[in-house]
Amino acid sequence: MFGEWRKSSRSGGSNQCVECSAAPGIWGVRDSKVPGGPVVIVTSGAFARMVDAVKRGRLDAPEG
Repeated sequence: MFGEWRKSSRSGGSNQCVECSAAPGIWGVRDSKVPGGPVVIVTSGAFARMVDAVKRGRLDAPEG
């Protein structure tokens, strides 16, 4: 279903990240440490909104 999986260029080689892959109308998101594990599937629109929220810092963990 999904093609090539990509990891963020900002991950710096860390294993503390997710990978994503596009298919027509949907995106898959998985844990980079468990490539054969479960995949969260979201619509392209939901994925775009999530990426926008991340870029705006709206999903950052609270400091403390």
